[in-house]
Amino acid sequence: MVPQRIEREIVIDAPVEVVWSVVTEPEHISGWFSDSAELELRPGGTAVLRWNDGGSFQGRVERVEPPHFFSFRWAVEPGRDVDEGSSTLVEFSLRAEQGSTRLTVVETGFQGLAGPEDEKQRHFDSHSRGWELELGELREYVGRRTPAPGDG
Repeated sequence: MVPQRIEREIVIDAPVEVVWSVVTEPEHISGWFSDSAELELRPGGTAVLRWNDGGSFQGRVERVEPPHFFSFRWAVEPGRDVDEGSSTLVEFSLRAEQGSTRLTVVETGFQGLAGPEDEKQRHFDSHSRGWELELGELREYVGRRTPAPGDG
C-alpha cells in the first residue's frame, strides 16, 4: 500500500518572519523551489508553480496563519486541475527556536490519488525525494540572504 504521508523537518538559522517570507512569497519560492511561482496568499487563492523542464502545476491555497502555518493543495501532474483525486495537501509549520526556525513540511493525500497503485507510488517516491532536495535548497537560499551576526 502506498504511504499516505511525507514529513520532513529542518532547522533554519533565521527568524520565523524570514522563513515565512521565503515559503510564501513568489519571488522567494522561485529561488529555492520552482523556476517561477504565482501565489495569492489567502484561503482559496490560486497558485501556479512552474518548472522549466517539468511544466506548470496548479494549486489552491488552503490555510494562511502568518507567520506560523501555510498550506496549499497542488495537482500531482502538470496541467491538471486541483481536485481530490489529482492533488495532495502540503502544510508548512514554522516554530521559533532560539533565534532559528524549525520548519516542518507535511504532504498528504497519496492514497487518495486516482490511478493505479504503481502510479501513486511513483508520485510518493518523487515527492519524497523532492522534499529532501528542496528543503536543502531552502536552507541554502535563506543562508545566502541572512546576514551573519555583525554584518548588519
